This record gives sequence, C-alpha cells and structure tokens, in this order.
Amino acid sequence: MRESLFAECAERPLAEVGVSAVARRAGVGRATFYLHYEDLTALAVDACADVVHAAVDALHAWQTDPGALPPVRPPAALAEFLGGVAGRAPLYRTLLLPGGGGPLGERLYRELRARSRAERAAVGAPRPDLVASAVAAVFTGVLADWLHGEFPADLADPAELAERVWPLLGALHRAG
Repeated sequence: MRESLFAECAERPLAEVGVSAVARRAGVGRATFYLHYEDLTALAVDACADVVHAAVDALHAWQTDPGALPPVRPPAALAEFLGGVAGRAPLYRTLLLPGGGGPLGERLYRELRARSRAERAAVGAPRPDLVASAVAAVFTGVLADWLHGEFPADLADPAELAERVWPLLGALHRAG
C-alpha cells in the first residue's frame, strides 16, 4: 500500500488521492486498507517513516567517536538525504507543515530527539534533554520551511542547505 500511495501521489496531490485508488493499485480491498490504517494520512505518515529514519541517520552519520563534537563540515549523508527529500517534496509538504508541525514533523521531532538524547546521555554529555530538544526542533523546523520554499533561492540546493544548517546544529551541541 505504501508504494501504491507513492505512485498515486506522483500523479496528483495527496488531498486528491482516495482510499479506493490506493487500494485498487495495491490489489487489496478497502476493508483491508482500513484494517491497517485509519485514513490516508496514517498510511502516508507510515509510508514516509523511512524518511524520518534517514534524517536521523544522516544527522548522526558523523558519529564514530561517542562524545566527540560534530565536525566542521556536514556528513555527506546529510546532503544526500536532503536531495532525496526534494524528490518527494509535494507529499512531504502535506505531512510536514511550515515550522515543523504536522504528523510527519511530530514523528521526526520525536525520533530525532530520542536518538540525540540517548547518545548524549550515553557519553555523559551535559544537558541531554535540552540539547536533544533544541537539535530536533531546529532541524525539523528548517527542513519543513525549506520544503515549503521559505528560504532564499541560494538555499534551494540540498548541499548548500546542509552546509548552512550544520553549523547551527553543531553550535547547539557545543552550547550544551
């Protein structure tokens, strides 16, 4: 059903996609759809869960030494992640609202905060809760605003955005 949703959303916005179209494309009945999902938004958030995991992994790709501060340059995985997100931007914009709200934003925030907090706590870094909340909020908000075109054209490129957001995240780690 996930792939069917992606295929439908490649043809039209999520708001114009129906449960029947997704179920038909997936080769299942509507009843089967509703056994697994409450509505299309629930399917969409589930289908986009991989992007949340990819974001968390991309932001932590630099960590080879627990307790080390982030490097000056962002990991290549961050720009790669942003490039992949841009390919499904219309769907992500529906689920990740400006400022980082929406069902996908809430999930990204929770998972990023949990991982950041766990990693900081594991190495005894100061203020794991505070720093984890700040990092999760900043990245979720920046990603959402970028997807919604809230930044100048010079930040439209995923690699450039990675270069600009990375120092902000590093400063939060150092401030803790």
